Amino acid sequence: MLDRVAIAPTTDDAAIEAAIVERARRRGFSRLVLRPGASVRPSETEEVVLRDGEGLRFPRETAAVPVHPIADLTGLEHLLASAADGSLLAVAWTGDRVIPLEWAVARRGRRFRLWTFARSPEEAPAALGALEHGADRVVVEVHRPEEVDRLEALLDRPAPATLAWTTAEVRSVRPVGLGDRVIVDTTSLLRADEGLLVGSAAAFLFHVASEAVGSSFSRPRPFRVNAGAAHSYVLMADGTTRYLSELAAGDAVLAVGASGTGRAVRVGRIKIERRPLSLVLARDGERERTVFLQEAETVRLSTEEGRRALTDLAPGDAVRGVRLPPARHLGAEIEESIEER
Repeated sequence: MLDRVAIAPTTDDAAIEAAIVERARRRGFSRLVLRPGASVRPSETEEVVLRDGEGLRFPRETAAVPVHPIADLTGLEHLLASAADGSLLAVAWTGDRVIPLEWAVARRGRRFRLWTFARSPEEAPAALGALEHGADRVVVEVHRPEEVDRLEALLDRPAPATLAWTTAEVRSVRPVGLGDRVIVDTTSLLRADEGLLVGSAAAFLFHVASEAVGSSFSRPRPFRVNAGAAHSYVLMADGTTRYLSELAAGDAVLAVGASGTGRAVRVGRIKIERRPLSLVLARDGERERTVFLQEAETVRLSTEEGRRALTDLAPGDAVRGVRLPPARHLGAEIEESIEER
């Protein structure tokens, strides 16, 4: 979503403006809307538009694109009806902002490009996601550098590129007594082949399937993954790892399907409870990999033959997972020597 967001420093203080732009660059934003005469020098990879009075002036364009303030349905209907095919329509809402934007997105189709303004970082997600498509560009007004951090936290970064599956041969499955296990309930409905990547070490994460398939004693819960013991790593949507016990409502985790492609889904809640755990020990090449899971029929790992309940898992089964660089600091990859056992 970062590529659909433009940062607009909203201040007359040149020092604060420069600080906002510098923070935006460090956070990965490359589109800016600046006031004329701004002291900030854009790089060759940045897209810069000037806020020229009540319009937007693009490089090498002589005429500014007007920004239309919209306060009611009548004004919006008139604007949409008058928009030329292939044009750019820039809208600033002065009243309601979510329902009018959905109206505009529905009427847009492929006729014109739609830009809208967000008066704070908190308005950006709705502008980007209206009717699942949102505006083509959201210009976010930023008054202080720390607002850039808030904006980044609210946006879903692109999921990592397709992950390379590998398999590990199960050597043993044995009960290890009670432990704290973490259930991850997401705000999305997961397919039967989707799940989370979890493991005791970041070097190999097992694919733990969702509960989109129930059992003879429980209904399907397609929003849920019974993910494993509290100490386990889980792969986040931005490619970092987090301990399961650290997850909180609103965090974006990576839901991965059978093809290896992933999508960001938000944590709705987590449930940590004392339950009987089993230790799955698997051989990945010359290395042993482990994951601790609740001993239950609804906890399933992905195998080459499909989903397999933990209670049916046996030595010789090939479970699926991914290899990742093992060295991590606060969840991010680093280059260092490390051994996890």
